Amino acid sequence: MTDQKPFWETKRLDEMSRAEWESLCDGCGKCCLHKLEDEETGELMATNVACKLLDRRSGQCSNYKHRHAFVPECVRLTPRKLREIDWLPSTCAYRLIDEGKPLADWHYLVCGDREAVHTAKVSVRGWTVSESDVGDDLEYHLIDREL
Repeated sequence: MTDQKPFWETKRLDEMSRAEWESLCDGCGKCCLHKLEDEETGELMATNVACKLLDRRSGQCSNYKHRHAFVPECVRLTPRKLREIDWLPSTCAYRLIDEGKPLADWHYLVCGDREAVHTAKVSVRGWTVSESDVGDDLEYHLIDREL
């Protein structure tokens, strides 16, 4: 009997099937928060305003398959783009695997529980608002919390 390691421990991101790639998303929803860029420094600052398509309870996109039709600026994450994006959360599975780090204990692929990301208080559940409910004044929604 052999102890077979899970795919995320044996494959590089660019070796994964589409299903494996998609399964890495932990549902934290943080990548779907609006960010503002400081015009002077270029620094990105997070807000508590979520994309209108984000289900803020589950942390998943409510129309993932067709999201680009409704939100053209939504980033389609790929292994190559991953290295160009510096705003992904430090807990993001794609980022962790790319950096050679293990998935967090609360990641559902590790623990088997999709609610664990919320129980661990790593997700957007409970502290975000939808962009549909906010005006154009995103600067009033800046947050001082690590994503």
